[in-house]
Amino acid sequence: MTGKNRAMWTKRVACLIAWLVAATVSQGAALQPPPESPAVTALAVKLFEHAHYAHHNLDAESVSRFLARYIESLDYNRLFFLQGDLKEFDNRLTALTAQTRAGDVQPGFDIFARYRERVEQAVVLAKDCLKQPMKFDGTETILIDRSKTPWPANEAERAKLWHERVKYDLLQESLNKTKPDEAIRVLTRRYDRMLRSMREMDAGDVLEVYLNALCHAYDPHSDYLGASQLKDFEIGMRLSLFGIGAVLRSEDGYAKIVSLVPGGPADLDKRLKPNDRIVAVGEGDQPPVDVVDMKLTKVVEHIRGAKGTKVKLTVIPTSATDSSVRKVITIVRDEVKLTEQQAKAKVVELPATNDAPAKRLGVIDLPSFYADTEKIRNGDNNCTSSTRDVGILIQKLKAQKVDGIVLDLRRNGGGLLDEAVALAGLFIKEGPIVQIKDPRDRIQVLRDEDPDVAYSGPLVVLVSHVSASASEIFAAAMQDYGRALVVGDSKTFGKGTVQTMLALSAWLQDVPNPGALKLTTQKFYRVAGGSTQNRGVIPDITMPSLYDIRDIGESSLNNAMPYDEVQPSPHLNFGAFNGKLTELRQRSMIRVATEREFTYLNEDIARLKQQIKEGTVSLNKAKRLEEKKATTNRDAARKKERHARTVPELKFTDIAVGTTNAVASVTAPRTMPAAATAPKPATHDADLTDDPDAESDTKEPATDPILNESLAVLRDLVVLTSPPSGTAVAATPSPK
Repeated sequence: MTGKNRAMWTKRVACLIAWLVAATVSQGAALQPPPESPAVTALAVKLFEHAHYAHHNLDAESVSRFLARYIESLDYNRLFFLQGDLKEFDNRLTALTAQTRAGDVQPGFDIFARYRERVEQAVVLAKDCLKQPMKFDGTETILIDRSKTPWPANEAERAKLWHERVKYDLLQESLNKTKPDEAIRVLTRRYDRMLRSMREMDAGDVLEVYLNALCHAYDPHSDYLGASQLKDFEIGMRLSLFGIGAVLRSEDGYAKIVSLVPGGPADLDKRLKPNDRIVAVGEGDQPPVDVVDMKLTKVVEHIRGAKGTKVKLTVIPTSATDSSVRKVITIVRDEVKLTEQQAKAKVVELPATNDAPAKRLGVIDLPSFYADTEKIRNGDNNCTSSTRDVGILIQKLKAQKVDGIVLDLRRNGGGLLDEAVALAGLFIKEGPIVQIKDPRDRIQVLRDEDPDVAYSGPLVVLVSHVSASASEIFAAAMQDYGRALVVGDSKTFGKGTVQTMLALSAWLQDVPNPGALKLTTQKFYRVAGGSTQNRGVIPDITMPSLYDIRDIGESSLNNAMPYDEVQPSPHLNFGAFNGKLTELRQRSMIRVATEREFTYLNEDIARLKQQIKEGTVSLNKAKRLEEKKATTNRDAARKKERHARTVPELKFTDIAVGTTNAVASVTAPRTMPAAATAPKPATHDADLTDDPDAESDTKEPATDPILNESLAVLRDLVVLTSPPSGTAVAATPSPK
């Protein structure tokens, strides 16, 4: 054999060995369905067919939706799969109905294996693109939202998409003045993090995604919750857990301490610090478990535990200059109260204007309808409850002698139905709050049976497109009774369905941790007869909103149920604001038309409309710099104008459910201190949002013209109307 042939033969053998090794690794890394999957899947199908509101059998049409939802959940922006993959997946449809009925989830795991392969390839493509020289002087553009476009036809088209994506990412870093070498390092870490997140998905995660796609083939609000997700749901409802009270983030393979929950065990212990990295977790006197490169949710499971038990954390202190330094901290677990998502309030003193007197007004911010249902079932009347908390805040606001109250539900996505009914009872005497229809068209009316009224004064309910479900029940009841003025975006979310949580352990007693099914079993209706489904609640007074031009709401979701109506339920009416609604609207319209902050908001709305219409972003650096300069100049001009306004110093009082009031004086752009309107993530032992960019304390605070105008509307309501007094009238059809 010649030297040339020998070299060629050696190369072929090496390639064959490499291929075999890769194939072995790929096979070894392939996830297999967990043991509980056949029983859980077969039971889920039966429950959907017999207990879901639609009573729809799993047929060819629903299975087609099932497969589409699963593929979208893996590759929503259509950057990974190829059209050939989709054709191959479609070939599974014929057998998928029978397989799913039998509990066979192997098709889902096969598709995930292909997805994993495509993600690995995409990351290689992205990193290769980082090595190539990039020019940002052409006419190229990139489509940011590809969810409605075809998947790439072949590998060449996918490579082109990723070249555009990497070019966009590099341009973004350049516009942020990141040096080229550092930009490459930043993006390399980002793509590695994407790969790590995919690789961290275990068999239980894949099963959860697959069964959620099955649920969403029936409606967008039915879900499958695995054991860990079910635990997080329960924590979110009772606003407490047993652990150490540390918020974690996954970073470079470590579980990193982001912050400590005030008053939690770790905060009181004082030894654990933000930016400490956890390398091992031990239970009591047991040997510690290495958690480096462990999935964050698994780390959390090790840290959480029963009250009074000890957890031993081995950490790399943030103060250590040598990463080999280790510190062992033992903390006794205790109950951690999640006060971030608890109702809170403030008193605002509006100074007199040329056409309005000074008023003292209250604002209650309610992020969700929560309760510790287990303690309620056990007869504990002092347990966590949104109704109880709001009742306490009302009493504190009344003690402050407020003239009216704004109940802010803008970031309230719903929660427990019973809490919405109970909360409505704080503002009215006895009466129906919501009607519920089951799959057999039977109507049940949920009523407030308590004649006591916690607050009978002027009330404004502030809503947004994000206000959903239980928020809509409450807002609709207040509107139908004429008890409150509803103000906010053009409409609320439009979720008019009720879900029941079914613990699968009730049927699968021999299966460990089978999870739960959140199943849509009913639809709810206003006491005036109309549904909120798809249509939402239409406020009495609307204001401009960025949400109004985005594709947000029930009507934009796949497989949403239709709108319908039932007969009205007789209820009281408080006089529809004594005929003053027209004047209230006119006053608000005049303020909105002349208020500078709404001028800014309308300008932002116009720009966003144009961006959505265009759908693309330029990859030309000079053009993007012009756009950035325009944005910077606009922000600077607004900041200068805000600071130039002559505004009296404003006093407000923050009020918490269980704390002493703290008074502070601030200067605000108009009538309220700056307020963040975006929802914050719930604080618990693991914050799964992996966002390393923290807000700077020196940034210009965001103004909140919507809340400001809501307070102005409330002041008008106080001035123009007398305290409501209920009068029995015939029920009227729901506003349409």
